[in-house]
Amino acid sequence: MAAVTEAPPLAPATPKKKPPRKRGRLTPYWLLLPGILWLVVFFALPMIYQASTSVQTGSLEQGYKVTWHFATYWDALAQYWPQFVRSVLYAAAATLLCLVLGYPLAYLIAFRAGRWRNLIMILVIAPFFTSFLIRTLAWKTILADNGPVVGALGTLHVLDVTNWLGWTSGDRVLATPLAVVCGLTYNFLPFMILPLYTSLERIDPRLHEAAGDLYARPWTTFRKVTFPLSMPGVVSGTLLTFIPAAGDYVNADLLGSTDTRMVGNVIQTQFLRILDYPTAAALSFILMAAILAMVTLYIRKSGTEDLV
Repeated sequence: MAAVTEAPPLAPATPKKKPPRKRGRLTPYWLLLPGILWLVVFFALPMIYQASTSVQTGSLEQGYKVTWHFATYWDALAQYWPQFVRSVLYAAAATLLCLVLGYPLAYLIAFRAGRWRNLIMILVIAPFFTSFLIRTLAWKTILADNGPVVGALGTLHVLDVTNWLGWTSGDRVLATPLAVVCGLTYNFLPFMILPLYTSLERIDPRLHEAAGDLYARPWTTFRKVTFPLSMPGVVSGTLLTFIPAAGDYVNADLLGSTDTRMVGNVIQTQFLRILDYPTAAALSFILMAAILAMVTLYIRKSGTEDLV
């Protein structure tokens, strides 16, 4: 008799996986929806409205109509190009001063402050506790003609140098380019220090120890290790300083004169006093395009995309 072989038992059927709910897939998009709506309502729509305003013609009494008059851009640039150049120069000078003043302080906070770190950080952000306008008006008292600052600069013969450079006029600092740059530097200095501190704090201290073990001097360690690793903070800080400084008008209005007017002052005047809305809108878009081009070129030349 042939042996009867029994068939192996059937394996239990694996339960079918339920397909993921579509609602779960849409959750990230629902979370992004409030931010997207905010950008559309308060950024995209005003930009579209200003773009249409820049190509309109007419007057406030007769009304404005979209006539695709792109010559407004050329006329605005041809008439107000000195203010554009002045804005870039003032913003660049303030950014450079913020970097020179802010980097040592950020380095101190990151590596040398110890238990005083929190106190120094509070002092850095303390200007934010008061109004931007009040901070700027305070500089009118600091740089008063008979004040101690102007007297000290005159005693040290600093005013002789600034007069030769054209940044001051005689024994006055107020209503000069130097006063405007000082106001910009003071108001935007925290925007430079905070990214620098964040970038420096991320550096592993063992890298400094390794450089010392290789007999690198402090300056060599800073040049070869610290500064290259802090470049994301340098780029972020310079951008956060230069962009708002180039479009600022408060410092030039309160600390400067008619000879120190920036493009922000021109846009404010066109919008609120002259009521030439197409020219004001065209100037705004020219400024935005110029800053965007400079920022794009700067980021590419800086060699870092890891921004803080």
